[in-house]
Amino acid sequence: MLFDRRVVAGVAGLLASASTARAATCTSDLMVDNFTKWTSGTNSLGSQNGDDGSMTSIAASAGQVSFIPKSDTSYFYESFACQQAVTNGYGGLRFTIQGPTGASVGLELQSTANCNTTGNYTSSYNVISGLTGQRQTITLPLTGFDNNPNYDAIIGLVWSEWSAPGSTWLLGNITFVCGTVTPPATTTVPTTTVQPTTSPTTTSVAPPVSSCSNLLIDDWESQSRLTFLGYNSMKQSSSDDGTMASIVVSGHRVMLTPTDTDSYFYSQFGCLDTKGQYGGISFRIRAARGTTFAVTVGTFAACSSQNTPKTITMTTSQLKWTFDGTERLYWFPFSIFTGLDTTKLDMIYFSNFNAAVILGPMSFYCGTTATEYVVPAVASAAVSAPTARETSSVTVSTANAFVIDTFTNKDTNTLGQWHGGDDGMTVTFGNKMITIRTNDSDLGWNTQLGAECTDMSAYSGAYLHVAYSGNNKFSIAMQQHNAACNDSIQPYPETWDSLEVARYASASDIYMPIDHFHINLTRSIGFNLRGFYTNDPTYITKIEIVDSVPAGWVVPSKLPSGRLVFSCTRPNSFAFAIDDGEPKYAQRVMEIVKAAEIPVTFFTVGLPLLDPTTNLSTIYREMAAKGHQIAMHSYTHPKMEGLPDTASIDWEYNNDIGAVKQVFNGFHTNYFRPPFGTEGARMRQRLAATLNDPNPYIIQWSIDVEDWIWAMTSTPEKQLAAFKRDLAKGGNLVVMHYLYNTTVEYLPEFIKLAKATGKQLMRVDQCMEDPNAPPLP
Repeated sequence: MLFDRRVVAGVAGLLASASTARAATCTSDLMVDNFTKWTSGTNSLGSQNGDDGSMTSIAASAGQVSFIPKSDTSYFYESFACQQAVTNGYGGLRFTIQGPTGASVGLELQSTANCNTTGNYTSSYNVISGLTGQRQTITLPLTGFDNNPNYDAIIGLVWSEWSAPGSTWLLGNITFVCGTVTPPATTTVPTTTVQPTTSPTTTSVAPPVSSCSNLLIDDWESQSRLTFLGYNSMKQSSSDDGTMASIVVSGHRVMLTPTDTDSYFYSQFGCLDTKGQYGGISFRIRAARGTTFAVTVGTFAACSSQNTPKTITMTTSQLKWTFDGTERLYWFPFSIFTGLDTTKLDMIYFSNFNAAVILGPMSFYCGTTATEYVVPAVASAAVSAPTARETSSVTVSTANAFVIDTFTNKDTNTLGQWHGGDDGMTVTFGNKMITIRTNDSDLGWNTQLGAECTDMSAYSGAYLHVAYSGNNKFSIAMQQHNAACNDSIQPYPETWDSLEVARYASASDIYMPIDHFHINLTRSIGFNLRGFYTNDPTYITKIEIVDSVPAGWVVPSKLPSGRLVFSCTRPNSFAFAIDDGEPKYAQRVMEIVKAAEIPVTFFTVGLPLLDPTTNLSTIYREMAAKGHQIAMHSYTHPKMEGLPDTASIDWEYNNDIGAVKQVFNGFHTNYFRPPFGTEGARMRQRLAATLNDPNPYIIQWSIDVEDWIWAMTSTPEKQLAAFKRDLAKGGNLVVMHYLYNTTVEYLPEFIKLAKATGKQLMRVDQCMEDPNAPPLP
């Protein structure tokens, strides 16, 4: 699919005005989809459409498709050959839709630089809100999408961000409209004594003449930082306390979708003195016509006070804010909040929403002239230039080449072995071809070499060849079986090595030296295509082993990628590797491990470690002093391989390394656990590069207590069952969190069961036989 769902569609930038005159070449509307070809998997233009399994249910009849979104992140897409809408005289989009009364949905328009371009595209957005509950026709001019789309190179449409998931929605007769489409009339602005605080039609405001610059409150840089950790850019608390239907961060925007008018969202400042320097707060807002909400600013009587802050509230009507579905700069001066003490500002608080709202970067502006915070452009991280190796057509392998997969059977590959995708990944079989799409970098497609272990050592001089087209932003892993070659024993797989496809690919072929996969080739399982970090489709027609590459082909050097481990290597060892959790449970965890007289390893997230209000720095320093191992778990807890570029990956590593160094007096560790266990070639390569260590430890697990599934349910005891299950399979490396009281209270039982195996409990570095680990007692 062409849809880049890094998190979800619906977040947006500034409205681009498509003022280019349209050549009246079309004579009728262009039907994109009337759903008469639904069973063939194509739309009316012969291209793919669908939901990639993101809906609870979906079905179509002539004229419309009906579906029930699982969540606000469910989506439906239409792809098509590049449409030159301006040149061909199409002025808008039209479709029928039916959703619950008052509901809203986001629409993404995807465009490229021109119709001769493939690969990258621009996502632009619009919001359809205020639905009537009845079937209605929506007509959108090609002037209502943000982020400067190229209306002369449109390649896809995606609907998502359903404000009412779980309800039935209808979508039908999707059409490009021939001729001019007139934008809706502008809403009349009510008369008020307050000066307007929205930007004019221009997109920038002149900055004040001073050395002052905007003080950032939040740039919405990370979904995990906001919704998992609960921080803004000031490292202060920011949350909805669970009142919103959804909070979605993407592209330095946040989309707040309220459950009802009781939903709210706040961002704290930490008792900030802005007097004489900052005159107010500015941010971009995008909301549908008729949207209203309230803005509250809080201030303390004294910074040391624990009392509830004094708050002053103004509505969007009082602020003279109106919305029309486009993004503009909005602001308010502190002076209009009568009685506000700007020497002790506590927070900004949004409430009483009647519809979804999208906020851009939020900041304090200097003086009396409102300016916006502009997110700095991030330079791409430097990557070592590949080193050419022999590329002639001379055979370099003594073993016979063979074909692994040509995709003629949905259940087995050419070798008669299993192939298939992880649950949640959309894989479509065509004529000797598969199309892979996924919005989750943790999912992959597998094709196996044999039923158990396959000895590939004779092919160490050969190459993996993949014939493909489309997206190459993913990894390929070669998997290694456990020593028993038994998939009922943990861990399975025992490990794998991943290579970055884009480094080894042309537009049509991928050639990877087998010896670039640093695994035990005598215990090979197969290959796994994983770590997709865009939603562009990948089309694959063949996977095979060949003994040479074409003449002139340049094979890059193998980049260091660390060691991926799922279990302890020391005989008769066992390790508890505990990820960050709720600070209020940390003391109890310390008491439990102290009573058990065992050392453990703590993987800590950098941002909360630096937050003095969590007290985690004190707790972890005490743990380290008692002999426990401290290791890294990223800075804001994102899926590392799913990040859009290496600069974003490096930012996570460098900040996490810096946090650990700061808190632990220069301490350096080469142990890292990827959040959610999400692994891929880029995050491995950049970890090795940022640590300046070719072989850092990337720690996974062979025992999962599944606290993330069961801890908050009516059956928390299933955490204990999960521990016993993996322990019985031979697992010896644990993943758990102290996020939940039930998990923490099961920890003594987990420890008791581990000790009953007769294995010695120790730190992760000790169980890995790391020569730099402290000696065993």
